[in-house]
Amino acid sequence: MEQAKYLPCPACQAPIPPGHKFCGRCGETTPREILEPAVEYFGDLQDPSKASLVVIRGEGQDGLSYHLRATEHVIGKQGQIQFDDRFLAPRHANLYYRGTQLTLRDEKSPNGTYIRIRGKAKIAMGETFVAGDQLFRVEPMPTVTDDADATGTYFFASPVKAAPFRVVQVLEGGAPGLTHCPKATKVTIGRHGCDLNVPSDKHLSLEHCSLERDADGFSLVDLDSKNGTFVRVKGDHTVDHGDYFMVGREVLRIELNA
Repeated sequence: MEQAKYLPCPACQAPIPPGHKFCGRCGETTPREILEPAVEYFGDLQDPSKASLVVIRGEGQDGLSYHLRATEHVIGKQGQIQFDDRFLAPRHANLYYRGTQLTLRDEKSPNGTYIRIRGKAKIAMGETFVAGDQLFRVEPMPTVTDDADATGTYFFASPVKAAPFRVVQVLEGGAPGLTHCPKATKVTIGRHGCDLNVPSDKHLSLEHCSLERDADGFSLVDLDSKNGTFVRVKGDHTVDHGDYFMVGREVLRIELNA
């Protein structure tokens, strides 16, 4: 049984004690695989340097998981991860590795890629965000042109009250929907009891998120909503375990093995 402690020399089959770089009988160099034995995983799914992408909502692919083992993973109507979604570009977004770090990039898609915020995020005037199934945009107040026509008659309309900004619901096709012009600096959004309510959206929480103007722009805050609040990805965005993002109507989640 003593011989079970040793590995045989590939040249003369003499036992080589652990750690010895040469065979004591013939002088043959000990192979690296004997000096530094490597242990392999059962499969690539165990590799802690690779992530998985889980489809949370995805045109009948709910629950499907993609193992992100390649250098890059294009998401869209074409590419490695495909969805039949009319709001997706052929090459919409990309998940790729920068070293061991997984990074999300929008591929200049018309509708953009949105990442779920963790509590609070900064956004700027003119940017869009998603709550439930609704797309919203923060805008400056329009300039009022209260001029008379050639006969000296002014156009009749509702009065425009002063407001620091407005939040506009963006409908399919880009047309404006509901609009709220706050008296102060904060707007709440949800299904009921908020400044801007969309009762028909079952994916909105009653009080879903808030937007408040401050010295640095705007702070978008998720109010512990069930489905989260998403902001548009700008540039390359590092993603972590448990991050959610949206492409078109698809909701996807990142899962890391480490």
